[in-house]
Amino acid sequence: MDAGGLAAGSHMRGELHVVRGRDAEPGAARSAAADVRTCRVCGDEVGAREDGQPFVACAECGFPVCRPCYEYERSDGTQRCPQCNTRYKRHKGCPRVEGDEDDGPEMDDLEEEFPAAKSPSKKPHEPVAFDVYSENGEHPPQRWRTGGQTLSSFTGSVAGKDLEAEREMEGSMEWKDRIDKWKTKQEKRGNKLNPDDSDDDDDKNDDEYMLLAEARQPLWRKVPIPSSQINPYRIVIVLRLVVLCFFLKFRITTPATDAVPLWLASVVCELWFALSWILDQLPKWAPVTRETYLDRLALRYDREGEACRLAPIDFFVSTVDPLKEPPLITANTVLSILAADYPVDRTSCYVSDDGASMLLFDTLSETAEFARRWVPFCKKFAVEPRAPEFYFSQKMDYLKDKVQPTFVKERRAMKREYEEFKVRVNALVAKAQKKPEEGWVMQDGTPWPGNNTRDHPGMIQVYLGTQGALDVEGHELPRLVYVSREKRPGYDHHKKAGAMNALVRVSAVLTNAPFILNLDCDHYVNNSKAVREAMCFLMDPQLGRKLCYVQFPQRFDGIDSHDRYANRNVVFFDINMKGLDGIQGPVYVGTGCVFNRQALYGYDPPRPEKRPKMTCDCWPSWCCCCCCFGGGKQRRGKKDKSKGGGADSGDEPRRGLLGFYRKRSGKKDKLGGKKGGGLGKKHPRAFELEEIEEGLEGYEELERSSLMSQKSFEKRFGQSPVFIASTLVEDGGLPQGAAADPASLIKEAIHVISCGYEEKTEWGKEIGWIYGSVTEDILTGFKMHCRGWKSVYCTPARAAFKGSAPINLSDRLHQVLRWALGSVEIFMSRHCPLWYAYGGRLKWLERFAYTNTIVYPFTSIPLLAYCTIPAVCLLTGKFIIPTVRHLSTLFIPIPS
Repeated sequence: MDAGGLAAGSHMRGELHVVRGRDAEPGAARSAAADVRTCRVCGDEVGAREDGQPFVACAECGFPVCRPCYEYERSDGTQRCPQCNTRYKRHKGCPRVEGDEDDGPEMDDLEEEFPAAKSPSKKPHEPVAFDVYSENGEHPPQRWRTGGQTLSSFTGSVAGKDLEAEREMEGSMEWKDRIDKWKTKQEKRGNKLNPDDSDDDDDKNDDEYMLLAEARQPLWRKVPIPSSQINPYRIVIVLRLVVLCFFLKFRITTPATDAVPLWLASVVCELWFALSWILDQLPKWAPVTRETYLDRLALRYDREGEACRLAPIDFFVSTVDPLKEPPLITANTVLSILAADYPVDRTSCYVSDDGASMLLFDTLSETAEFARRWVPFCKKFAVEPRAPEFYFSQKMDYLKDKVQPTFVKERRAMKREYEEFKVRVNALVAKAQKKPEEGWVMQDGTPWPGNNTRDHPGMIQVYLGTQGALDVEGHELPRLVYVSREKRPGYDHHKKAGAMNALVRVSAVLTNAPFILNLDCDHYVNNSKAVREAMCFLMDPQLGRKLCYVQFPQRFDGIDSHDRYANRNVVFFDINMKGLDGIQGPVYVGTGCVFNRQALYGYDPPRPEKRPKMTCDCWPSWCCCCCCFGGGKQRRGKKDKSKGGGADSGDEPRRGLLGFYRKRSGKKDKLGGKKGGGLGKKHPRAFELEEIEEGLEGYEELERSSLMSQKSFEKRFGQSPVFIASTLVEDGGLPQGAAADPASLIKEAIHVISCGYEEKTEWGKEIGWIYGSVTEDILTGFKMHCRGWKSVYCTPARAAFKGSAPINLSDRLHQVLRWALGSVEIFMSRHCPLWYAYGGRLKWLERFAYTNTIVYPFTSIPLLAYCTIPAVCLLTGKFIIPTVRHLSTLFIPIPS
């Protein structure tokens, strides 16, 4: 991609100019994910048999399990399929286990040891909905089979077995038998083991077996709060609730006849305080914490010597005014992102300059040059944090755990280079204090396109990430892109929310990573493994499909020991957010959040297929008095099915567009995939549409339907065919053929950030960051939870991100006032949690939490009134509580 020059233009005016060009070669295009089946236990490919046919562990239901997990379950597990609870039959070439003799002699190494399908209504390779490890840390419910053995826990055999239990068996005869079985399995698969191997080879095989067992473990686990800590808190809450009820009863039943207005005002205030307290306490009832396993993530997706399979990610950094937001702080944020512990070919950083400042543009140019030396230094010596300003200023023993003899020398040299970098950036800041009358001029003499911050074209500059943009050691660097969206008079640009939506579209055209991490310009990456922490949830085979984002807590530097302005927000980030994590997930707080791109596009999460309810034949079908009392519901269900044309015809499809493909092909899934295909690996939509189109008749009707579908997409996402195609690639990467012409991608990127692109579309309404409030973060997360998405609160031991907190009272009050104003705007809008999306999938406790978030500013009114009532009582001589003659009178209403 020729991204070395600054591309500026306006789609409305038909202009596109490359202001300053550099020689660069196009980078490698990301290809769409391959169409493969995935094991629902370990996440690896299922693979094929010796004859090339897909491997099917269970012929009854076709539940996708790879051969290693199948053999492991037969030898050390329950020997049963986790979906249908049917005992696994032996495949050709697999070692025998206890119980195989019951299958009869005809099952001895036959060409086909069991029929491919026993039920004509279900294909053997059809994936079946099943959760091996549920998102709440509990084992999934198993299907009951009459006369069969119940399956208590599949995760106890494969997906949930602790590695410590495996190691305790080492040295015992049982462990030796397992190693012998593993060697036999390797020999059967063609990996001949030398019988003359030494003990070192045996130890190597043992270590390999341990690694395989470790890679099958879950990537995270839910750690419940100990009962010794949570139960006393719950008891106190219940006692307070009981006392509150008695107090309100006393206040209501004993009015002050001589001061009724004052008494009524005080009771109303007390009722509001009680309701506010209840809304605040209910979501805290069941808090949880989560623990991740980065070593297991590396074993599964980033194993040494193999191709990395970690998902790509796009970083978003937003800034407006570089004079109020120091460019040096923004540069440190960008440097910490570029030096993160994540594959460079899967990392991209987009910086949004909503002020079209040449100061930030030149600062990023200096930052890209300094990153060529800073990034390899960080990765060579594994320094933390990887923002140079905060790394060199920390007061600690920087020689701790550093054993390289050259570390001290290189650290001193790097510190000198950083001081020189600071001098150059500060010189740019000093130069920008006074703007020339003729406007800013670039180094090549070209006028800066953003001299008028309210009327300028869109600008894009790619600094790093292309061939030739290497560090000092010759290694590739992550992509760094400068973006300034077009602004024209008469358009509502929607502040930060509009800038973030512009970044979503630009990144979809240029890289299209499946996950997005957004940071404020003053929040740097404090933990270089923070992205891997989030991937433990987002790349989980079961939980990842249901997650819209992973939220990290906000931590701040420069807070005094007394925290006089309450910047740490301990109650909110360490108590409330963990309580919400036990319901449907924490709220989005505006920064330090890793998004699922598909959730930002307004799509619904995949819905698991519901199993049919058990019925009885004890009464005729026309009778409504069956033992299950469900005759009426059954008849209504049959009527709806016959009327809608299918059991799922009433469900709202995850992608409402292209519904005609589903009708024509007779598919009952969401957007044309095979039934139950949502549990398998997500495929690019282009392949699905091609498969559906095969065998269709009536090409004229198909062409008309395709045209209608294209218009529906344009009405939803805007008139950009490249962006629309990227939305259909769920696993990330550019659509096929999109990277063939780099110049057209730059032109398309300029088009999607034009000021009129969002007109008559659903951007800001159902897609991307939602408009309508200055606290767009709360509103965006609320819309996702209403669609049924879940979120996760990740609290690693080392803080993932750190930012700058207000250092004076005026800044703190301005921040709190902004939050309160945003809450009031949401309360007055159609998205108010009190009445919005009652037909959706938002849980009630989550709704209470959002309600408490938007009504808390109104508490100031009854609080002010309640503080005024005592003064009024003293001045008037009238009191809101009746005169008490005896002390025992206070306790009379309590027992009643």
